[in-house]
Amino acid sequence: MPRLILLNGPPACGKSTLAQRYVDEHPLALNLDVDRVRSLIGRWRADPPAAGLLARRIALAGARAHLVSGHDVVVPQFLGRVTFIEQLEGLAGEVGAGFHEIVLFDSLENILRRFAERGRAAADPLHVEAKEMVESGGGFEDLSVMYDRLLSVLSVRPGARIVHVEDGDVELTYQTLLRNLE
Repeated sequence: MPRLILLNGPPACGKSTLAQRYVDEHPLALNLDVDRVRSLIGRWRADPPAAGLLARRIALAGARAHLVSGHDVVVPQFLGRVTFIEQLEGLAGEVGAGFHEIVLFDSLENILRRFAERGRAAADPLHVEAKEMVESGGGFEDLSVMYDRLLSVLSVRPGARIVHVEDGDVELTYQTLLRNLE
């Protein structure tokens, strides 16, 4: 049975790294990064909210096609509201895939530190975009609000599995992720 794996969590907690690691080890699995999909939409910066919703609809369609083909899909995405989580869970049910809601988690202080470090060394265009979006919004205060929204999501998603990020130890975090998929 194919799996639809949601890797939720605050920025700079390792969602993209772990998603890529998973697909590298699982043939034909898809790393369906919604931010990458959004970046393919022309002039998305002119209306980020609309582009984000469109990217999510495209991602759902892509996930459906991939799951129906019998292959795993990993969605690394910060989600501070339940709507898209519920859509992913519903999709998995519709196509007979397993749904795994994983939340990568760490202290706010560690998240803020890693986000700042990643922003200074950002080579991935998506990380550069994330830094720019946070800076144009409320800066670190915006990250704190995102963190609080994630806590609110956790309070209404009791089935979500929390994986504590082991700072500097991607391997240990990845192995914990795999155990939570069993």
